[in-house]
Amino acid sequence: MGRSARVIWDDALISYDFGPGHPLAPIRVELTMALARDLGVLDKVEVAGCEPATDAELAMVHERGYIEAVKRVSATGRPDLEAGLGTSDNPAFQGVHEASALIAGASLAAARAVWEGTAEHAVNVAGGLHHAMPALASGFCVYNDPALAIAWLLAQGAGRVAYVDVDVHHGDGVQTVFYDDPRVLTISLHESPRTLFPGTGFPEETGAEGTSVNVALPAGCGDSGWLRAFDAVVPPLLREFRPEILVTQHGCDSHALDPLANLMLSVDGQRTAYAALHRLAHETAGGRWIATGGGGYELVQVVPRAWTHLIAEVAGHPVDPSTPTGQEWRRLVRDRTGEAPPLTMTDGRNPEFHPFSDGYDPADPIDRSVLATRNAVFPLHGLDPMP
Repeated sequence: MGRSARVIWDDALISYDFGPGHPLAPIRVELTMALARDLGVLDKVEVAGCEPATDAELAMVHERGYIEAVKRVSATGRPDLEAGLGTSDNPAFQGVHEASALIAGASLAAARAVWEGTAEHAVNVAGGLHHAMPALASGFCVYNDPALAIAWLLAQGAGRVAYVDVDVHHGDGVQTVFYDDPRVLTISLHESPRTLFPGTGFPEETGAEGTSVNVALPAGCGDSGWLRAFDAVVPPLLREFRPEILVTQHGCDSHALDPLANLMLSVDGQRTAYAALHRLAHETAGGRWIATGGGGYELVQVVPRAWTHLIAEVAGHPVDPSTPTGQEWRRLVRDRTGEAPPLTMTDGRNPEFHPFSDGYDPADPIDRSVLATRNAVFPLHGLDPMP
């Protein structure tokens, strides 16, 4: 297998657009790709196009009747509330099927490249639509591209696929699709469902043989606590599960500036998580790694920098956090948004954490969340839940 990295991109991916004022604005991926290009990150990878997912491919996860309903909405622009289209979260718009199928096709192209060995790592920053259900649009998501990538891998003969979701919201759609399938380990680190959509993702949701794993973190959790929780749960389970391939979702709405959630991470903390997942892909999955974007609603200060760091990590050429963002990109930001752009690729943080293995603090709400998850699933994997 070669050690190349591939970015799946087509300018038409920004057609996934719910309209003015919607939080999931396509400018976030447009600015991400512009920043990655401006910093030379895209020179370190192969940039490849994609085709829309076919109906047969979409049917690996979604019900045929739902696909037909999305097509009808796509043709007319008229809502179909039974399919979840026409709500404030998922407004109906003409072309919604084509736009959604292209995002799904991009993640399928990433999966195909890594599975067939034409790339070791692949990323689709426009993807990560993890809330879509088999027969329902939900949480800004119409077709569930991470679940489709995993289903495609299973159809090719993969025996064990691991999915790690670091979006601030629970990866409920992916969990639902594979809840009873022990071939797929899903791990989601998210803000507690008591305080955030979609209201699921409790530690007790353990799936088949403990392969559904949920770390529900308290509001206000910052870099050090989040990284402590990640380190306490993700590496031990991936080492025990030994996936053939690792799929990750990188919603950056865990950032302190994100308007829709309540965690307090920095771009630096998020970059640290990307590097950890890269290392784990090599340690546990033979280096085979598929990454997607996800949520992220601070469109200028956070998403472009976070996902440029992600692309650079996938490429194996991380960007130094002190790197300036560049005059051309700053002009683009001002022209397109009227906002003042960030000047460097850092928030000025140096994320550090004390490992959970050093000891459990029952007075710490983060440690209580970690132990709840470890108690729920670690024994099912033959692991000791106590540090």
